[in-house]
Amino acid sequence: MKIDAVDFASLLCARLCHDMLSPVSALSNGLELLSQETDPERRQQCLDLLGGSTRATVAKLKFFRLAFGAAGGLGDVVDSDEARDALEGIFAVNGRVELGWMVAEPALSKPAVKMMLNLALIAGDALVRGGQLDIGAETVPGRTEIVVRASGGQTKLDDAIRQILLGMPPHAGALAPRLGPALLVRAMATSYQGRLQVSADDPGHLMLGALIHG
Repeated sequence: MKIDAVDFASLLCARLCHDMLSPVSALSNGLELLSQETDPERRQQCLDLLGGSTRATVAKLKFFRLAFGAAGGLGDVVDSDEARDALEGIFAVNGRVELGWMVAEPALSKPAVKMMLNLALIAGDALVRGGQLDIGAETVPGRTEIVVRASGGQTKLDDAIRQILLGMPPHAGALAPRLGPALLVRAMATSYQGRLQVSADDPGHLMLGALIHG
């Protein structure tokens, strides 16, 4: 599956901007309300809202820096706790998703972390009404295996995302910002001689697996 590099970068940027719009807009609105409010109690409520929006913004920036960015170089390792903190930060924003962490490795390669975070983002999006998101990773000499499992009352993986993960081109005109993480995962699997696995359709469960070398 081929996609123009400019379109690929544009999709990732669009996804980042889409996800950042809500907390940044909340900051802007909160500041506007604060500038007009004189009642001390109402001003404190505005400050509390601003604090929450600020934390959400910082959490999402930290997540996308690891998931989409190239800070530190592709060959570097990342502390597993940093990856866990990034996941907890982005999924704790709305409280819809409970995170289960099953990674014993103290550190993972940057490509493995990118793969894991993007698979988690895809699986988290598939939890339509929230639920449980379990993350596992294990490194053996020369390769890393990653498993992401989503379970909840309603779990739905976008058909175009499924096609991309399985190496099939999406339908004409289907490219959209929501597909950016899947395209990145597929590109990384190709670059690192890896493979991806996607479970069959199930309204309550979704399993994503990846193996990458190096």
